[in-house]
Amino acid sequence: MITLSVLDQSLIPEGKSPTDALRDTVRLAKHVESLGYHRFWVSEHHASSGIAGTSPEVLLSHLGAKTSNIRLGSGGVMLPHYSAYKVAENFKVLEALYPGRMDVGVGRAPGGTPLASRALQEDIHRSIDRYPEQIRDLTAYLHDSLPQGHRFAGLRAAPYIETAPVLWLLGSSGDSAIVAAKQGAAYAYAHFINPHGGTDTMRYYRQHFKPSLYQEAPKTLITVSVICADTEEEAELLARSMQLTFVLLEQGKQTNGFPSVETATDYPYTAYERMRLQDIRNRVIVGTPGQVKQQLLDISEAYQTDEIMIVTMVHDIEAKLKSYQLIADVFHEQPK
Repeated sequence: MITLSVLDQSLIPEGKSPTDALRDTVRLAKHVESLGYHRFWVSEHHASSGIAGTSPEVLLSHLGAKTSNIRLGSGGVMLPHYSAYKVAENFKVLEALYPGRMDVGVGRAPGGTPLASRALQEDIHRSIDRYPEQIRDLTAYLHDSLPQGHRFAGLRAAPYIETAPVLWLLGSSGDSAIVAAKQGAAYAYAHFINPHGGTDTMRYYRQHFKPSLYQEAPKTLITVSVICADTEEEAELLARSMQLTFVLLEQGKQTNGFPSVETATDYPYTAYERMRLQDIRNRVIVGTPGQVKQQLLDISEAYQTDEIMIVTMVHDIEAKLKSYQLIADVFHEQPK
């Protein structure tokens, strides 16, 4: 059995506002909950004209009030920018509001421009090398388990509640997998960012996992970019928006919102950009429900994980809602 989950980045479609994008995220969360998806994560990006999701904790608070039982989480909080203590407080408040529904997914990428990182860390001198220590601290704050010799021994992250969010380490390379395995945390691999070497990374995590007080066995998921439609031709057409976006991002160019299919189709690609289109297309599962299902089953087997988190980057919210509907329907079909 495959467990299906969702990652949404609150992309701002061309012609729409950040408010529209956030409302679409709420609409999507309610939609996929009704379809039986297991969890819904939101991302953190900074200084981007095309993404509205800068503060997952704030958005999660609203999403919790608009949904009933789907697990919610961050995909993820960029921990090097912040105090582990404050992150723990934020997510313990969320856990108190929505008991048993919160995941705190953390990563170590900047999530934005160098200038944004400088602003986020103003007057804070924190090295990326401290990330494993931050993970240890965050785990201890979430579970009220700071060791006696800790520099803040005796400190507890409020509110003092009986449950705790589940900690997930996010990564698109082997570095975070090493930390997750050593510290006994759950691990989510971003296949949609880096499809190369992910199976080896996941294998390392499982083989070197050390059980912790909070996670007895390896726990994994992979995040995959998927676009599903009634026909292969329609799905390929929808994928053009994503292809153009990544072609421009690779060159450090900003888009005026996530481009429409028409904008992507009419864009005057250079020879180099046309060459890059196919490589970008290869990162995404695109097709009909049957085609998508088979590819997701294949990737689940390759990664040896039974949970797949789907991110769907298309311009039209109706097409996005339908893509998730088609995928849920094909996985719930009874064998003939």
